[in-house]
Amino acid sequence: MAQHGLSLNDTHSKVIGYLLWIFGFTGAHRFYYGKPVTGTIWFLTLGLFGIGWLIDLFLIPSMDRQADLRFRAGPTSYTLAWILLTFLGVFGIHRMYMGKWITGLIYLLTGGLFLIGVLYDFWTLNDQISLKHARRGL
Repeated sequence: MAQHGLSLNDTHSKVIGYLLWIFGFTGAHRFYYGKPVTGTIWFLTLGLFGIGWLIDLFLIPSMDRQADLRFRAGPTSYTLAWILLTFLGVFGIHRMYMGKWITGLIYLLTGGLFLIGVLYDFWTLNDQISLKHARRGL
């Protein structure tokens, strides 16, 4: 019998969501939950001038459920990939973790392909992982 609140497809972590929310005025938690447009808006407006950031404190459980429904679970951890991207993205460690060794090395040698690659990954990392899982037939 499944526990309340646990999804069989638990792809994202509320704990990581709340940790990223602390820096939410940068939109980090919104990118993590697969909302790159509003993540970018939060980044450019410091969390909608702090108001959106504060409201998100209460919206994280809903964003977590939506991400669990939207993205496909599998062997590559979304949470670990996001931690690696957030803190080591310019070194390409998250790409190496996903098995993308060539682009990981390119990121390592070019500062995350001059930060443009890191920005691209903030927009697309969830989809990259979900697609990787789908290709494996999981």
